[in-house]
Amino acid sequence: MIRRVFRRCATAPGTALAPEDQAVVDAFRAMLAAVREPEPWIPGRAQDAAVRIGPYVERAHPRPGDEGGPVIAVALIHPDTPHTPYDRRYNTGWKRCETSTILGTWRPAYRLLTHAAAGLDLPDDIGMAPAHYSVDVEARQPGGTSFTLLRLGPYTQTGLASRDADRLTAELEGKAATVVPGFTVTATSAPFDFDDCENYSDPYDNDAVAVLATAIARHSLPLGTDLSA
Repeated sequence: MIRRVFRRCATAPGTALAPEDQAVVDAFRAMLAAVREPEPWIPGRAQDAAVRIGPYVERAHPRPGDEGGPVIAVALIHPDTPHTPYDRRYNTGWKRCETSTILGTWRPAYRLLTHAAAGLDLPDDIGMAPAHYSVDVEARQPGGTSFTLLRLGPYTQTGLASRDADRLTAELEGKAATVVPGFTVTATSAPFDFDDCENYSDPYDNDAVAVLATAIARHSLPLGTDLSA
């Protein structure tokens, strides 16, 4: 029996590569250069970022107006289609992204390092929590006893949560220590707690100041009242 073994002939020294082979080599060299010398990603420039997802690198589109601090909100998008979700089967939505996972500004050369280039879907767990925010209004005693007076959320932008936190802080100014006897009341923005959804008031259907007034009226109890009852 005759066995035929087919091998791809190597390119002889001094012979130019075929165009398709040269394109592969050029893409690989560009990827190595991008990894070795990444272009720094700078907040506020409306630039997509190259983000590490496990051993892969993905294209991440920062949420406008939400690019400051050690954690930003991003949406993963397909490397071949600007500002389009990664795959129609996946609704990743906005995710919390630690800026320490950002390799640099996105370059087309990073495509070779994506799940798409490997013929893979995004994993179920991409290591990013949903990027939703809240405003927590807490009443606290000097001794450390505290309780949550009001929770507003979820907000889809940290800027909106900060705005309402500032509005409530202004509303409480000068009376934070008297609205709930024996407690100091403060309003701060915080990550949204999906495990406590039922205890939040919708900030888009209700005015934050009006909801605060209702919460204060409900919790303005005489000093010494047992709050654990």
